[in-house]
Amino acid sequence: MTDLNKVFILTMGCSKNDVDSETMAYKLKNHDYTIINNPNEADYIIINTCSFINAAKEESIEAIFDMINQKKEGAKIIVSGCLAQRYSKELKEEIPEIDIIVGTGNFQNISEIIKEYEDNNDDVYIDNINADIEYIEKDAADITEYVKIAEGCNNNCSYCIIPKLRGRLRSRSIDDIVNEINHLYKLGTREVILIAQNTTDYGMDIYSRPSLDMLLKAMLERTKMPWIRIMYLYPDNITDELIETFKSSDRILKYMDIPLQHASDHVLKMMNRHINKDEIHDLITKLRTNIDDLVLRTTFIVGFPGEREEDFEELLDFIKKEKFDKLGVFEYSDEEGTRSYSFSEKLDEKTKRSRRDEIMDAQMDISRESLEKRVGTVMKCLVEDGEAGEYTLRSFMDAPDVDGVIYLSSDEELSPGSFVDVKITEALDYDLRGEIYEPSK
Repeated sequence: MTDLNKVFILTMGCSKNDVDSETMAYKLKNHDYTIINNPNEADYIIINTCSFINAAKEESIEAIFDMINQKKEGAKIIVSGCLAQRYSKELKEEIPEIDIIVGTGNFQNISEIIKEYEDNNDDVYIDNINADIEYIEKDAADITEYVKIAEGCNNNCSYCIIPKLRGRLRSRSIDDIVNEINHLYKLGTREVILIAQNTTDYGMDIYSRPSLDMLLKAMLERTKMPWIRIMYLYPDNITDELIETFKSSDRILKYMDIPLQHASDHVLKMMNRHINKDEIHDLITKLRTNIDDLVLRTTFIVGFPGEREEDFEELLDFIKKEKFDKLGVFEYSDEEGTRSYSFSEKLDEKTKRSRRDEIMDAQMDISRESLEKRVGTVMKCLVEDGEAGEYTLRSFMDAPDVDGVIYLSSDEELSPGSFVDVKITEALDYDLRGEIYEPSK
């Protein structure tokens, strides 16, 4: 082993990439590498990239050049993740300063890859796209931790490059996930967020049916984790069994992140989404009827090729009618390698931006109305951070990074990771303010 063993890791993109970076850090530390926080002092700089849409690609490329400019003499640049998997040849040709390319299925072998590079100068590793997910036993954990329950996707939506970058669906076993959650709880984690490309497809490959309900029941029975949050619940496999499981315990947060993408049947069909507008409406009604105080989050795409003005108006009317608690909008990104890349009737950037802005303006009113209903109510909240009497908390309504927070002033000292009851006193555009709830008052 060389004594050049300091590694800096920069993570781009989503929470799934965060998990992959943590895996690389764990593997490297177990092979005598040291993870540091300053790229200027690193012997190896890893940029774990995103390539989902054009903006993410541009941000990742900018980060690569930034790290190249910051690196010390002799340091090596490693590019991993989706951009590496998708554009390995182009990256090596156009950015010769990159020393090693590591794809989405090879990152788990990062320490061996560096060793092979040192010994043989091998520099491209993208041949293991369908690798299984390895469980790593961390030696430290945050209050909130993401747990990847599956990798890959079998849906093949016409606009999405993910199956070509992340491979087919591969689920982890229930035992494996339960063991990880128990370990995180011992380290102080009090909220786990289950993630995958599509969490409602979990288990179809190993249990022969959508099995997220089975996993949640096992977590309730075999772990003490107080808060369990689930993201990326595609609507297709939200089964009756899953709905019943959501209802069964307050430890499963009554929060569903369901990417719907559109509400026009014309656009949904072009997107190769396996659901139509009426089915979406019926699902939302069913969920809200069966799960008390449910918070719904969703995302939509505007400007899809062939999206007519009437399609957009139908989407906008749908959003105003359904009144989602949380909502995000992406402008369609034309990605080579997807079926929609060859579609005609592409919309210009101005139209896409205008449609996005119109939806977000409408959603701001919906969000404020939703939050104002919380004023005067009491919610159990998780303390995230704070000092000098000013604290930031989150309720069941809010996932980290994508949703709002609750601001609280208190003379009482609150410990991060603790739960407190908060009475909501004010609604902002996307956040809330509150005070410690004292029943005697």
